[in-house]
Amino acid sequence: MDTKTSKSINRPTGRCALLFALALAAATLMTRAANAADTGWTHYGNDAGNTHYSSLAQIKPDNIAHLHAAYAVSLGALRSNQSTPLVVGDTMYVTSSWGPKFVYALDAATGAIKWRYQSFVPENVIQFACCDVGNRGVSYRDGKVFVGQLDGKLVALDAKTGKPIWKTKVVDYKQGAVISSPPVIAGNKVITGFGGGDYGVRGYLSAYDADTGKLLWKTYTVPGPGEPGNETWKGDSWKHGGAASWVPGSYDPKLNIVYFGTSNPGPWEAGLRSTNTPDGKYVNLYSSSVVALNPDTGKILWYIQYTPDDAWDFDGVNESVLADLTIDGKKLPALMHADRNGFLYVANRKTGRLISAKPFVPVTWATGINLETGRPIEVPGMRPTLTHEAHVCPSMMGGKNWQPMSYNPGTGLVYIPALNLCVAEKEDKVEYHKGLMYVGINPFSLYTGPGGYNGELIAWNPITQAAAWSIHEPLWYLSGVLSTGGGLVFYGTLDGWFKAVDAKSGKLLWKFYTGSGVNAAPITYEVGGRQYIAVVSGRTVTMLSLLGKFAAPAAEKTAESGMLFVFALDQ
Repeated sequence: MDTKTSKSINRPTGRCALLFALALAAATLMTRAANAADTGWTHYGNDAGNTHYSSLAQIKPDNIAHLHAAYAVSLGALRSNQSTPLVVGDTMYVTSSWGPKFVYALDAATGAIKWRYQSFVPENVIQFACCDVGNRGVSYRDGKVFVGQLDGKLVALDAKTGKPIWKTKVVDYKQGAVISSPPVIAGNKVITGFGGGDYGVRGYLSAYDADTGKLLWKTYTVPGPGEPGNETWKGDSWKHGGAASWVPGSYDPKLNIVYFGTSNPGPWEAGLRSTNTPDGKYVNLYSSSVVALNPDTGKILWYIQYTPDDAWDFDGVNESVLADLTIDGKKLPALMHADRNGFLYVANRKTGRLISAKPFVPVTWATGINLETGRPIEVPGMRPTLTHEAHVCPSMMGGKNWQPMSYNPGTGLVYIPALNLCVAEKEDKVEYHKGLMYVGINPFSLYTGPGGYNGELIAWNPITQAAAWSIHEPLWYLSGVLSTGGGLVFYGTLDGWFKAVDAKSGKLLWKFYTGSGVNAAPITYEVGGRQYIAVVSGRTVTMLSLLGKFAAPAAEKTAESGMLFVFALDQ
């Protein structure tokens, strides 16, 4: 039927025409409202469940060759730019590194600056920030933008003007406790952790009233005397036990549960806090774990300790991805987590019961996970001591680091930015001094894992616990990952490339050279009917320095930077 004929049939007249027009207008408004949630990027992971997935599908494999830079914005600060932008309506909110030094509100279609907030975080914060001066972005709620700062403060800004509404001190940064990630918003509560597991902090999570900044509750992730779990720490080692939450958490509003990962226990020298044996009683709760809390009270509802008595710096901080999976014919409220220890965990996010756990990278320190107890089945001789050098895969960099993976409900796959690194390491004597690193590993030496590649993008089936495909990369530290309803997966590399691959096959379809390493997670959004892809570029400096000769080739590939790149199809 041609257009003319279709317009001449069933055309209402009189009162019917009015009713039809009203119904059409209502349907249009409902459609716009239904699509509104898909057009922006209003959470760090696009949704509170941290999936890093968008249903937007304007950009797809058959037209991505026409994807070009729409605009670029300098963020005004070099090194370790890790921000994942938010897009609310037609405004983008993005941060720089160094504190952040700046928070920007931009016109999401053009990049024009609407306002800029300068934090004036002192430059001496670098000595207390492990590892580097990155900031991963902001959170948004009800006309307010919330940002955690490296100087230990949490700030609420007016989303229209950028003017501070309130500012509160969360933690003393001069002990080595910094905030580098956006908080979780749960109702009217703004919930944040902080970093510092390598400085001997005692980790905690705290919640603040979104309107006033008033402290509502504080929950320690290292239990003190009289608190359940304190008996899992040797002597008074709990005082500097780490278990800090420095990566964005997740939230299930239906269950009203927030999920935060925790860092390694302090120090790495395990003999100071445990027996440093596979079956010891000093498991050091709640380090290297995920804790599920009631956001109204801060009460810990359940936990999974991924690496009890962690001797390898296997932080459990990596994001918890929340999605409903059908396993054995039953719909399960699932939590998926790719841990630094090399295992991908699937658990019931309501109860914490483990469903499965399998290695997604080469793992030599354990042969598996006991699903009943949650404890790893350790391989003898893999724990470093003061007298024994252990050779372990993965390294302290993890099978996956902080860069977030993405879950695509269309393909049923999680896309993991994985690392293939191993380490030779031995413990060293260490004493606690406020504001200094509290580690106790010396020397250590990284080396490439089996296969001769250092990085890998893995498309992983969380139900079968097997890889669908993977892409080997010569350098480690891939960026966070974005997957879309258009059948694409976007990610960046340490040598400066931003790439798009087919979500089903992994075939490389498109790439763009950013000029610096890409660590941040990309996003996509729609403004004015046009879909955009955005990513921040600016490689780490401190991590490359810490890793010495092994990291030198990566440092030579690109320069420091701090740029936001935004892409769209040719018009």
